[in-house]
Amino acid sequence: MIGDGRFFRRQQRVPDEDARVLPLINIVFLLLIFFLITGHLSIQAPFELEPVQSASGSDPQTDDLTVFMGADGRLAVDGEPVTLAGLEALVGNRQTGSGDRPGVRLQADGRTEATRVVEVMERLRASGIARLELLTLPDR
Repeated sequence: MIGDGRFFRRQQRVPDEDARVLPLINIVFLLLIFFLITGHLSIQAPFELEPVQSASGSDPQTDDLTVFMGADGRLAVDGEPVTLAGLEALVGNRQTGSGDRPGVRLQADGRTEATRVVEVMERLRASGIARLELLTLPDR
């Protein structure tokens, strides 16, 4: 007979194992791209730093110049090593478009001698900066 299935067999569909994994792979790649685009980029210290702990929790300004100070007293700006005199000249020459002097953020290693940090801070103040911030980690 015509309807008993001997002549008109329905083809069996072979299940594709990879087809079930593709949506998961797509989602993972989309999340990866999302986090790469929206991730926070920050300036990395050119040498290892152990930041100072602090009880206050204010956020630094983003347009300021960031100065890194190592445990041995080395200074760096934008990943380039600089001397204290060179730092003063750099800060003295840097101005914003409106003629205002920028602020400076100093990120010193927690193992640096306090007298050395104060010396750098005083020299930066003498060079005419508008604001000086010492970057620290919040005390936990």
